[in-house]
Amino acid sequence: MRHLTMQHRFGPFLLLTLFLSGGAAMATEEPSFKVTQESGALEVREYPPLIAAEVLVGGDRSQAVNAGFRLLAGYIFGGNTRQQKIAMTAPVVQAAAGESIAMTAPVVQSGTPGAWTVRFLMPRGYTLETLPIPNDQRVHLVPLPAARVAVVRFSGLAHEPDIQRKTAQLRTFLAVQQLVATGPPALARYNPPWTLWFLRRNEIMIPIQ
Repeated sequence: MRHLTMQHRFGPFLLLTLFLSGGAAMATEEPSFKVTQESGALEVREYPPLIAAEVLVGGDRSQAVNAGFRLLAGYIFGGNTRQQKIAMTAPVVQAAAGESIAMTAPVVQSGTPGAWTVRFLMPRGYTLETLPIPNDQRVHLVPLPAARVAVVRFSGLAHEPDIQRKTAQLRTFLAVQQLVATGPPALARYNPPWTLWFLRRNEIMIPIQ
């Protein structure tokens, strides 16, 4: 089994850094996945069922992930009926509202700017019944089914031309392998904003049958 790490570029990680440095958490839990097919930087992965907290936010991609992160961070930092702190996990998932989001990682963005769903995964061991209820009615707890995902990894700052090129590469891989996409491509960023560009790992992910 492999594990995922977490990343996004600016504001949200200031909150995460403060949370972790304050002693509220010593490590970030990451969901496990199984690689069932691999060809260089291309993979097919299987993710188990999970539970997420999610919000619907507006704005462009960057504005939405910042706004969504703050709302969800409020929930896990004690903004719930028990004033209970919940461990920070990876990934943070972002996709255009109305589109199905598969289990992808870690900071994931897909679809067209406008309205976005942003998600935090809940730590292992929780159920919908044992998680505290969010104080903010914009935060919803949802079950995520097991998912199969095709992935291409790449380094750098994930500029738009890179995203488009890697998405095309992944779609070619799907066609050659006769894999059928079941949702839109998503962008996953794995490193905190202070990571040097050449050390960063990004991924394009597409859910498949």
